[in-house]
Amino acid sequence: MPAKWTADLLGEMHLAGVTAKQLAAEVGWNPKYLSVVLNGHKEPKGAEQKLNEALERLKSK
Repeated sequence: MPAKWTADLLGEMHLAGVTAKQLAAEVGWNPKYLSVVLNGHKEPKGAEQKLNEALERLKSK
């Protein structure tokens, strides 16, 4: 089951108009791997912080 932070992140992405492809590129991940993480199938260490920071960078562009 996905963690709550992934739902929060997806909501923020939607509000900011940021796509998963853009976020994946910002963190240097393959979009399919990002999907696996956001769907709760993998939980890499530090993913929450890394993805939130990447989203903030994209929102400020």
